[in-house]
Amino acid sequence: MLRKILTTGILAAMTTASLCAKEIKGTVKDTEGKGIAGVVVSDGLNTVQTDAKGRFKMAADQDSRFVFISTPSGYVSSTLEGNTLFYKEIKDDVKKYEFVVEKNAKDDTNHNVIVIADPQISERSELPDLSKQADDMAEFVKGMDGDYTFGICLGDIVGWDHSIYPEYNEIMAKPGIDYRYVIGNHDMTNWGRSYETSMKNYEDMYGPAWYSFNVGDVHYIMMNDNFYVGRDYFYIGYLDERQLRWLERDLSYIPAGSRVVVSMHIQTTNDKSDRDAFQYGIIGDNLCNKPAFYSMLEPYKATILSGHSHTADFEQISENIFEINVAGFCGAWWCGEVCIDGAPAGYKIFDMDGNDMKWIYKGCGHPLDYQIKVYTGLEEYPGQVIANVWDFDPMWKVEYFEDGVKVCDMERFKAQDPLAKELYKDPSSLKRTWVYAAPTENMFKAAVSPDAKTLEVRVTDRFGRVYTKTISK
Repeated sequence: MLRKILTTGILAAMTTASLCAKEIKGTVKDTEGKGIAGVVVSDGLNTVQTDAKGRFKMAADQDSRFVFISTPSGYVSSTLEGNTLFYKEIKDDVKKYEFVVEKNAKDDTNHNVIVIADPQISERSELPDLSKQADDMAEFVKGMDGDYTFGICLGDIVGWDHSIYPEYNEIMAKPGIDYRYVIGNHDMTNWGRSYETSMKNYEDMYGPAWYSFNVGDVHYIMMNDNFYVGRDYFYIGYLDERQLRWLERDLSYIPAGSRVVVSMHIQTTNDKSDRDAFQYGIIGDNLCNKPAFYSMLEPYKATILSGHSHTADFEQISENIFEINVAGFCGAWWCGEVCIDGAPAGYKIFDMDGNDMKWIYKGCGHPLDYQIKVYTGLEEYPGQVIANVWDFDPMWKVEYFEDGVKVCDMERFKAQDPLAKELYKDPSSLKRTWVYAAPTENMFKAAVSPDAKTLEVRVTDRFGRVYTKTISK
């Protein structure tokens, strides 16, 4: 009897599972109609690869809205327009899903990625400000070396008003590059009943909230770590099990030791101590289930890109994993020219050379070598020179010279940037009264000799590039 009951239960479960799945099929071809083998196809949970003729067939989960491809290296596909879209909406009346990818006109082994975080256009009156930032990027792109270049936006594309998406897209087309997007907490459809409903507006415009693609020797993964809790606009940093299962399957096609770049909105950690101590009060500002996520990335050379905080930060998670938190493209929510940590509003440029990567931060309205801001004569720091090195990481060197002679390595400390402190000291004068100057760990100081005539802060980044700021007393 027990065996019969168990058998009946198993059959019932299999029947239920079959009812929850829908078989979908299709092809992945180039623009000449030739099928492409080995392309990974997914519904956001399950994955398959195309056969020798570019064909695929899979059982799509009932809850899946899209079928999408992980665009292979050597090809390009779009996020917004044309027949080269990397995703298609699953519909009952569609018998076959046909994807077309265009061969990249350039060798993408060497390529550039321009990364922005938090454009966060909250009202249309801010669109001219966005346009100025886009003009800066367009000018920079014009002067690049001709390698293949694309962009990544780390979320908070707008600030709750999703009707601004088309206008945002039009302005950000100025640099002439294609972008890949991740969803931010402000891109969620809120005041709904569950997390599962929170992606609708974003998906309507930009497609799947998680996916992957390949450029050169790099595997790029885009994730949604904004977990809407079904109450007003509240959220936590969290990767749900569906995404983690998809990520496992996506990474199964990537050899260990490969370069993997993961983009997400909320940073995995925003404080060094948080890696070891769960802090309930800040679960909207970092990823709650980071240990499981890190363990999945550990076999790779993994870089995590995040935004959300409107600050610049670097965290070495492990020997194989580090995280770069990119400063806000909008600065302090369009209330001032610098972010709340004093970093200039801007974007990050990554130079991918095969499996190697370099990066540099570009402040909008500033030359590329603008990497430090130096202060002297501050009442708060008498007899000291102060420097904000916003893109600092532990492999940088920050030195202080007087009259051409090195005095010391500058002392790193945590404090508010003086300019940010001044700009945001009176919240009542700002259009967003909750903006404030946040302490940053990227401040440096040194004592000034009374008889010194020339003061110089010299910064050497991890790639050997040197930046200086000289002040005559």
